[in-house]
Amino acid sequence: MLLRRAAQRYAGGDPGAGIESLHAFSFGRFYDPDNLRFGAVLACNEERLAPGAGFGEHPHSHTEIVTWVVEGELTHRDSAGHATVVRAGDVQRLSAGGGVRHVERNDGDRPLVFVQMWLAPLEPGGEPRYEIVRGIADSTPYALPQAGAMLHVRRLCDGERTAVPDARFVYVHVVRGGIRLGGPGGEAGAELTPGDSARVTDAEGLELAAGPAAEVLVWEMSG
Repeated sequence: MLLRRAAQRYAGGDPGAGIESLHAFSFGRFYDPDNLRFGAVLACNEERLAPGAGFGEHPHSHTEIVTWVVEGELTHRDSAGHATVVRAGDVQRLSAGGGVRHVERNDGDRPLVFVQMWLAPLEPGGEPRYEIVRGIADSTPYALPQAGAMLHVRRLCDGERTAVPDARFVYVHVVRGGIRLGGPGGEAGAELTPGDSARVTDAEGLELAAGPAAEVLVWEMSG
């Protein structure tokens, strides 16, 4: 198990334009050859956009892009003709395929916070694809077979416990609250707080236990 703390993330974005970005992996001008990916996960970016701020049209290719809104509303438009507003609790996926361009903005009147995760597809290329799942439930994992991955959303009350999937690779990102990640009953556990993540290889018999009420994103990956 490798822990990466919130303070270890690379601080990017353009604060003068109302954009603050925190990158858990090597990203853009922050190149770190020892932190390029884990399993299929290539990026885990926490983005904060002030009202009216956003990312102008930009390209992507050969990437599965999954977005989780923490607060506020994200306006998305892409070159394949999709135009949506993504809200807290929704899962948005953009499969870039051989190439797609999109715009991401905060067109609302309050701050927007979202976590965007990029995963490597098993096969590059193909046609771009788009999907949004409204109000995903804890008991309904989001399957991403294009990357050999499954996203589990866990919302835990204080003291509540839940199992971590047994998998070759497991990536845990704390959105809010606090958790202990370890064996049953908190055995050999590690404390994680918002922005912290854990990268677990050959996960088996682990569980999450909430301290304060928590919201956690867990990627289960086969390779």
